[in-house]
Amino acid sequence: MYKVQKISVLTSFLGIWLTSYLSNTNQLFLGFFLIFTFGILHGANDLVLISQLKNKKKRNFITILISYVAVVLISALLFIKIPIIALTLFILVSAYHFGEQHWQDLIIDGNRIITKIFQFMYGLAILLSLFTFNKQEVIEIVFKITAIAITEKTISSVFFLVIVLFLIHTYILYKNSISFKKIIIEQLFYMMLLCLVFKVSSLIWGFTIYFIFWHSIPSLNDQIQFLYGKYSFSNFKKYFKSAFLYWIISLVGISTLYFVSKDMIIFDSLFFSFLASITFPHAIVILKMFEK
Repeated sequence: MYKVQKISVLTSFLGIWLTSYLSNTNQLFLGFFLIFTFGILHGANDLVLISQLKNKKKRNFITILISYVAVVLISALLFIKIPIIALTLFILVSAYHFGEQHWQDLIIDGNRIITKIFQFMYGLAILLSLFTFNKQEVIEIVFKITAIAITEKTISSVFFLVIVLFLIHTYILYKNSISFKKIIIEQLFYMMLLCLVFKVSSLIWGFTIYFIFWHSIPSLNDQIQFLYGKYSFSNFKKYFKSAFLYWIISLVGISTLYFVSKDMIIFDSLFFSFLASITFPHAIVILKMFEK
């Protein structure tokens, strides 16, 4: 885990360096490219993970597939009918999912409930940091999805509240976990590094650096260990082979959205809606994986 985090730090500095050389347009295209490859790939093997989790119950694969697709369709329907609720749920679910992925192997003692709340607050702090340093882009995307105009003051106020709650839960966990005490200074430094990334990058580029190098690649590492016992290049090839079909289907879905939308303005909102729809079932699967 620590080795993976060191790679995340190095790639973050690389991302900051590239910001000076890439225009916003090039950041956008490179960001989407990385999201479409490693980002989508890290969630493309969910059905295989479910099969592994449910092996004792011998559930039929078709039943698993239908259940998974149903969750995706319900999520998409939420974005169509009540987008503000769907977007809020997406942010909250993503916050816990990101926090759980980051801290799962780092905190090995302490109260389980306190740890879970802290993981959620950490993920929320990361997302609100990203939003705060890119307020105008966030306002535009939220309006495209929900037709609701939020203000910069609203984002700043929510950010301040989340940071206060995060610091409170950091202190509580510090008092309850020996393993947490040993790593908190280093982890706070990483958070400051991410804030620097968000500050100098566009919304998509900043999100890409975090989502790919701090979340998706570590998640791939965890999933491969769960499925095959350890991470190795040969096991990565096994993972890629089993995920390939679902990855291609996802890319076809995104490509269809792009050609239907005709322009990047509509595509932005459709893309985040699509990402949210596949995030909900993926977060549930990874939660179950960590529990097992």
